[in-house]
Parts: sequence; C-alpha cells; structure tokens
Amino acid sequence: MSKKFGMGRGMAEILGENTIEVTKEEAQKEKTDIEISLIDANPWQPRTEFEDDKLEELSASIKANGIIQPLVLRHKGERYQIIAGERRFRAAQKAGLTTVPAVIRDIDDSKMLEVALIENIQRADLNPIEEAISYQRLIEECKVTQEEMANRVGKNRSTITNFLRLLKLPKEIQEGLRRRDISMGHARALIGIDDEATQTMLYQQTVEYGYSVRRVEELVNEYKERAEEDPQNSEKEDDNTENKKKSSLSNEYVALKNQLSEKLGAKVKFQRAESGKGKITIPFTSDADLERIISFFDKI
Repeated sequence: MSKKFGMGRGMAEILGENTIEVTKEEAQKEKTDIEISLIDANPWQPRTEFEDDKLEELSASIKANGIIQPLVLRHKGERYQIIAGERRFRAAQKAGLTTVPAVIRDIDDSKMLEVALIENIQRADLNPIEEAISYQRLIEECKVTQEEMANRVGKNRSTITNFLRLLKLPKEIQEGLRRRDISMGHARALIGIDDEATQTMLYQQTVEYGYSVRRVEELVNEYKERAEEDPQNSEKEDDNTENKKKSSLSNEYVALKNQLSEKLGAKVKFQRAESGKGKITIPFTSDADLERIISFFDKI
C-alpha cells in the first residue's frame, strides 16, 4: 500500500477514502508550486496560537531541506485556501520562500470546517481551550454528536465532555489555560465550584502560590464541606442577603465593594444600615488564603 501523507485517524471516515489524504505517489504526480502570495489561511482554523520557537525550528528545517510534505489547498476564486498545512505555510513565509509545493483538492465549506477542527484536535500541542472550542463547533456547526466525535478522533466520550465543561469556566481561567498557567487537572478541580468569584479566587491563588492539582482539589473539597456544614454561608443565601441589602447601598458603595472584590480576589460583602453603620465581610478558603489577604493589607 502506498504511504499516505495522512491527516490523522478519522479523516477518511469523515470525508471519504482518499478525499483529503495524499499518497506519496499522488504528491509526486499532482503537486505543483503555488505562489505564497496567492494562498490564504483556512478561515475556520481553530488554532489561534502558533508557538514562535517551534515555527522557527520548522522554518530552519525548511531552509535546509525544503518542504517534504506538500500543503493541501483548494481553489477559492483566483486564490487558494489552506485545507491542511498552515504551520508549514507560516514556516515557509518565515524562511523567505516565494512558492510552496501543494496538492489541490475540491471540498466545500462544511467539510473545510470539519477537516480543520479534527486535524487540530489530533495534534498534541493544541491548548485545552482551543480543543474544547473545536469540539463545541463540531457539535453546533457540523451537527456531530459526542459519541460520533469520540469514535472519529479516538477519544473517550467522557474526555470530550470534560473538555466541553472547561468552556463554563470564567474567562480569566480560560485564558490561564490558554497560556498554560494551570493544567487541565487544575481546571477540572475548579469546575467543582459553582460560584465564579470563588473559582477565580482559587485560580489566582493557584497561579500565585504554584498549587498542585492535589492541593486545589483539597481546597475545593474544603469549600464544599463548609458550604454543606454552614448553610448560612452558602452561595444561595449570600445572594439573597446581598439582594436584600442592595437597596441600602449607594452607587459609590457598590463600586467600592466591586473594587475590593477584584483587588482581594474574594467576594467581598457590604452591609449598611440606614444609620450609616455597617460591616465588610471578606471570605477566605484556607489559612494560606487568609495569609494572602492579610499580606495585601500589610502592603497598604
């Protein structure tokens, strides 16, 4: 059997045998040199970050050896769009090439999206949020079920479900995952908390103090236990209390409360009576968290 420049497990199932995959013989027979200036990126490319050091390595290899595996392109008017090989394309640009070898294939927009998503899912260096978004887009835009997706990309359905749950995390934590400030294990532990403010607070502590996944799991469990043992401090009751007190807080107090919450990484509570008396409550999740809050005030 001829060797294929494959795009990973599942592509033939999705697009039909040999629709995208290119054999070595086909590459030699069909490849043509295309001007880089006529090539556009795949508009459905889920990858948003390309690591500069790896691109530089690939660029150096291309300068020394050329592009061994041709890009796969499709016609788009008088120009071309990348079906597969965007890293090679970018590295070729860095290497100063004016043309790249390519094989032309004819596929429609919906298949372009599927190819881009599944090709990238199968790459180990895709960050967790990009992978989660890829799964979500396959479900919503390509009408692929989680079970079908699991079969196509060779992963357990539970794995896909765990990735999709990451998209429910606050944006700050999602960005931390993109930058790899925390791991997938850290994020999965944080999902166990319903309150976004507490999730964010624990995330910030994890980054600042370098908590292990095990430590974050312990803190999450401690938080849950306290909430169960003391319903007075549960989030539902907190929200009800907050709503009752909201009318007695001026806009200035609300702004100050929000500012303190942001600075301290904790959901600060304000209570104020009509007489002007009141109190500020700052929750903490552990001794280490308390020390962090105290150190903040020590700096003032």
